[in-house]
Amino acid sequence: MRSITAFLVLGVLGASLAGCADVDDRAAAAETAAVRFTAALAEPGTGGACDALAPATREELEQEGPCPQALASLGLDPDVGRVVGADVYGSQARVVFERDNVFLASFPEGWKVTAAGCTPRQGRPAQCEVKGD
Repeated sequence: MRSITAFLVLGVLGASLAGCADVDDRAAAAETAAVRFTAALAEPGTGGACDALAPATREELEQEGPCPQALASLGLDPDVGRVVGADVYGSQARVVFERDNVFLASFPEGWKVTAAGCTPRQGRPAQCEVKGD
C-alpha cells in the first residue's frame, strides 16, 4: 500500500512539474514574440510589427489607415528595456518590460500582440496605445 501511495504522489508531482514546464515554455514563446514585436518597431516601415499583431488589433489600428503608417503615427518607443517578467493565463499572456507592457494571445501560428504601449493603472485596466476588441 505504501508503494502505491508513493507512486501516486510521484505521479501527481510529475504531472504538476510537467504542467509548469508547459507554462514556462509558453511564457518563453510569448516573451520571444513580444521582443520581436518591439524590435520590429525600430525597423523602417514597421511592417514586421504589423505582422506580429493579432487580427482584431490590426483591424482596429487600420481604422486610422494602413497598418504601417497608423502604427508609426503612434510613436511607440521600441526601446522598452529588458524583460522583467512574463505571465501566461490560458491562451493569453502579458510580457512586462522595464518601460512597457505587451499583451498577447495564442493563435495556431503562434503568439500575436493584442495590446502594446501599455501603462499600468492602479485598480484599472492598463491604458494601451495599440489595442483591439
